[in-house]
Amino acid sequence: MDPHLLRTYVTVARLASFSDAARELGYTQSAVSQHIAALEQDLGAALLTRRPVAPTPAGARLLEHAGALLLRLDAARAEVVRMAAAPEQGLTLAAAPTALTRRTVEALPPAGVTLSVLPREEIPAAVATGAADLGLVDGLAAPRDPLRLPDVAPLSACGIAEEPVAVLLPEGHPLARRAGLRLGDLVDARWLDAPDTGLPLAQLRAANGISGFRPALRYDGTDLRTLASLVASGHGLALLPRTVADEARGTVAVPLTAPRVVHRTELLHAGALRGPAAVLAAQLDVTRS
Repeated sequence: MDPHLLRTYVTVARLASFSDAARELGYTQSAVSQHIAALEQDLGAALLTRRPVAPTPAGARLLEHAGALLLRLDAARAEVVRMAAAPEQGLTLAAAPTALTRRTVEALPPAGVTLSVLPREEIPAAVATGAADLGLVDGLAAPRDPLRLPDVAPLSACGIAEEPVAVLLPEGHPLARRAGLRLGDLVDARWLDAPDTGLPLAQLRAANGISGFRPALRYDGTDLRTLASLVASGHGLALLPRTVADEARGTVAVPLTAPRVVHRTELLHAGALRGPAAVLAAQLDVTRS
């Protein structure tokens, strides 16, 4: 498939409008219609209904593939350009909020750094497409086990840190005086669904091997102080790296004793490390975990 036609199709389907897609892409509406017609002819299937503009069953299936296909193309282009270009003097780092430990921050170069705090799921794509030179992702894992990351492109992932995790509770919570907590005893507790700040509830379910952990409130931000305030106000519990949980005000951090899991942080990069990216990787000692 011609990727230009595929990008046009994805844009039309997302906006549900040929005219809006033409404005966004900088084409005429006639050109957009021609792109869709050419793609439909190539595949031998109708992809969109016209009134209203919506994917057909075949079109919906194509959309499931399109994101990964276009991302791979963007990643391939970015890596070839990166290999041919002179090493950059600056460094762009994309990181999840809880992946930014003091050790990581202290290892950053004194100048020329652009730091972007992003949702965890967006970081591999940012590295693959060249929007970031390096990525810091984190999550829940068994000790020494690698994280399960989306297969967006050929990326290298190196473990740089592992630490215990703790359950964050409000002061005065009945379990706040415990020396440790088992995840299985908290299945029916009120939880915060904060996938980009706390450790995602889906990872808790996977670690515990059962369903449960129903969210009482969803928080889509990336600010750790807001997450701590929500916990302190009784809106739900959260699971955090122990060092992060210990610094949250108005809350109590109780170590998780079972199952035996850790908060793992990994450094992502595409291709060979060069320039400031290589220096930072060396500072973090990517071979240690």
